[in-house]
Amino acid sequence: MRVEELMSQPVVTCDVNDTLNYAAMLMWDHDCGALPVVREDGKLTGIITDRDICMAAYTQGKSLDEILVNAVMSRHVVTARPDQKVGDVEQLMADHQVRRVPIVDDDNHALGIVSLNDLAIESVQPDTRMRYGLAKIAHTLAAICAPRITKRKAA
Repeated sequence: MRVEELMSQPVVTCDVNDTLNYAAMLMWDHDCGALPVVREDGKLTGIITDRDICMAAYTQGKSLDEILVNAVMSRHVVTARPDQKVGDVEQLMADHQVRRVPIVDDDNHALGIVSLNDLAIESVQPDTRMRYGLAKIAHTLAAICAPRITKRKAA
């Protein structure tokens, strides 16, 4: 199966200069937990999650209207192309421990997004279990959810 058959589309994006309040509103209105972030020219430049928004509000002590998306978005974005195999995207998700992968065209414009939700829904389709296997999807989920080793700064 190719990514374009699985990805959620059209993808909802936000601009680098939008406020976190606006990004949160988009997430609420579209029932999603992440938004690809685009520049004025429409090219992908980052991704922001609901967790990024919550942590920014907590750590900065400002209202969401006072913080811009570009101040808290992740600039390193793992992306894929629509013609790639779903298994390749699953491997990217596992290797980079990301829950969502924006799908981009040759000019780096966001076309869609593949999320854990998409994989979970696909995994219960009768033809998918025979063709692809639940074990592979379970392995991907386990790799994504494994704790990362981080060092916390001493208080």
